[in-house]
Amino acid sequence: MRLAMAQISSSEHPVKNLEVIRDRTRDAAANGAELIVFPEAAMCRFGVPLTSVAQPLDGPWANSVVQLADDQQITVIAGMFTPAADGRIHNTILVARPGRDPVGYHKIHLFDAFNFAESRTIAPGSEPLVVDVAGTSIGIATCYDIRFPNLFTELARRGAQVIAVPTSWGSGPGKQAQWETLTAARALDSTSFIAAVGQASPADPEVAKSSAPTGIGHSRLLDPFGSVVAEYDSTVQAGVHDIDLALTDKARTALAVLANAREIPRLDRTAPHD
Repeated sequence: MRLAMAQISSSEHPVKNLEVIRDRTRDAAANGAELIVFPEAAMCRFGVPLTSVAQPLDGPWANSVVQLADDQQITVIAGMFTPAADGRIHNTILVARPGRDPVGYHKIHLFDAFNFAESRTIAPGSEPLVVDVAGTSIGIATCYDIRFPNLFTELARRGAQVIAVPTSWGSGPGKQAQWETLTAARALDSTSFIAAVGQASPADPEVAKSSAPTGIGHSRLLDPFGSVVAEYDSTVQAGVHDIDLALTDKARTALAVLANAREIPRLDRTAPHD
C-alpha cells in the first residue's frame, strides 16, 4: 500500500485549512498514494472556540473533502469537529473514500490531562472504527487514544492492518519522548502499522504558548514490529511511503500477542483481600 502523511499546521480558518488539504491531497495522488492521513483538528486548530466551527458529516466542509477524494481517487482521513447531541461537539476523524459516503470516528478518550479539559466542550465517542481502503483494513484512533492500548488491540481484532492516528500533541517536558514510546508500543500491542500524523509545531509563537494541544510535529510511521519506517521533524512536511502489508501477518505469527492474550479478571475493590 502507498500511504501519504501530511504534517500540517492548521489555522483557525477552516476554509484556508481546506485549501492546504486540497494541495497536499493532489500532490499525494499525483505520487500514487491510495490514502492520505492529515492530523487531528485539520479543520481548525485547538485554542480557539470550536462550537461555532463544528459541522455535520454532510456539511459543506466535509462535503468539500469528499468531493476532493472523488476527484483525486484517493482516501482522505482528516480531523474535524461535528455537533454532539448534548450541546457539546465531537472531535471527529472524517474518512472520505472515493465513491462512498463519508464516515466518522468520534474520539473516545478525551484529553483531560496536563491542565487541559477537552471534555468541557467535547463529548466522547463510544464505537471503534475500522474501514476498508483499497482492500486494506484501516483502524482509526485519535491523539490521546494512543495512551489506551485496549483500543488498539480491539481495532486489530476487528481486522485493522494499519491504524491511522491523527494527532495534535501537546507540548511540554518529556512529551516528545512519551509520544515516541507510545506510538512504538501501540504498534507492538496491535501488531499493526501505525501512521501517527501530528500537527506541526505552530510558527506563531503566541499559538505555541497556548495551553491547548496545538502540535509538536514528529509524525511517525511504524511497522508491526515497532520499527520506524518514517519519522518527521517538527516542521510542516509531507511524504509518501510504501508499506508492506505482508509484515502484519508475519508479525501476528511471530509475535503472537493477539493470539496469546488472556482475559484478566477485573479487581473487585469492594471484596475483602489479604
